[in-house]
Amino acid sequence: MYAVTDPSTGKTIETYPTATDAEVAAAVDTAHAATAWGRNSSVAERAALLRRLGDLHAQHRAELAAGIVREMGKPLQEAEGEIDFCVDIYHYYADHAEEFLAEEELTVTSGPGRAVIRRSPVGVLLGIMPWNFPAYQVARFAAPNLALGNTIVLKHAPQCPATAALLERLFAEAGFPAGAYVNVYATNEQIAEVIADPRVQGVSLTGSERAGAAVAEIAGRHLKKVVLELGGSDPFIVLSTDDLDSVVEAAVAARLDNTGQACNAAKRFVVISDLYDTFVEKFTAQLLARQSGAPLSSVAAADTLARQVEAAVAEGATLHAEGECNGAHFPAGVLTGLTTEHASARQELFGPVAMVFRAADEDDALRIANDTPYGLGSYLFTTDPEQAARVADRIEAGMVFVNGVGAEGAELPFGGIKRSGFGRELGRPGIEEFVNKKLIRTVA
Repeated sequence: MYAVTDPSTGKTIETYPTATDAEVAAAVDTAHAATAWGRNSSVAERAALLRRLGDLHAQHRAELAAGIVREMGKPLQEAEGEIDFCVDIYHYYADHAEEFLAEEELTVTSGPGRAVIRRSPVGVLLGIMPWNFPAYQVARFAAPNLALGNTIVLKHAPQCPATAALLERLFAEAGFPAGAYVNVYATNEQIAEVIADPRVQGVSLTGSERAGAAVAEIAGRHLKKVVLELGGSDPFIVLSTDDLDSVVEAAVAARLDNTGQACNAAKRFVVISDLYDTFVEKFTAQLLARQSGAPLSSVAAADTLARQVEAAVAEGATLHAEGECNGAHFPAGVLTGLTTEHASARQELFGPVAMVFRAADEDDALRIANDTPYGLGSYLFTTDPEQAARVADRIEAGMVFVNGVGAEGAELPFGGIKRSGFGRELGRPGIEEFVNKKLIRTVA
């Protein structure tokens, strides 16, 4: 089940044994025992460990990046950038944990005395991570929760076992005690038992809608809080510009990030009618010219995308592309001629294929952008500041980026609405998800 298969060749390089039931139980036991560390250590002590962990990511940048390329095919430069972002995240929470977790004085109006909110850990958390950002996804879940004092049992994607093992080693080298961060090569059935364990206090999952629904159902039966970051079909709205070439450049970057395999990548391009034809011409030429040639994560991923593209063409869309699919390698392409009436327009294309829609005006652009079951991120380009504020307010998504792409940061909350999930990671909100906000009221 857990194996490193190079998507560029399709060859399995190494396999890892799936955990036994006893090993999974031992992982929870160890994480639960480590909650004493979480309760008794100081915020400053935990912050120092996070800083060391960030430093270790920087020191092992080449090894981590090479492993990511080998496991899921990401271009090397992007894999190196992923590790750099991890360093930022661990250092960010090291720098701000004491500020975020400081005792909060409340204004008491109901009688004498004082009241404070004291933030403390809840205990063991389960993380279920995907393959598309093998190190970054772990960082944005682990950093705030370890700063808080929670402990973590981590199930990584089956195709990233080597990265999972290396990360666990780095947590230990950083000085985290045994059980603070435990990696398990568990099955879905074993994970269901972990969620049900009364010592596990919450679950964070990044993955598919299907996985999110399954985890939320089990967690709900056992009264466990969940944070879900699921799929996305983010709109890229173009309403006006003084420099169409720069907008096209941003659009291409937003679609080709991670070879198109990012939940928050721009996938549906909604362009005002006056700019539509020129945008499509320039965007198509640039997208095809700038594709990295990197494979998708697997042959199965390429096959799924091929079926989706074929279905869109069968519905009447026109595909602008060059070359053919070869194993896990999928050529970049642009689909035009779609409307929100087409079933394909409501799907998430996980790969380097873009859908472009013509919008009559601002209201029509918003209608198209919001006509989706997803609500993760969005991108808006306009030269009118008032329009930017107005449209950003009406976009149904957890994040809006105005006149820019690639603007995520460790200090900025990440998350969505609708079928893209709920809860937030990163920034101050990321440390507020799995926390006991204990009220202490002193009357006299």
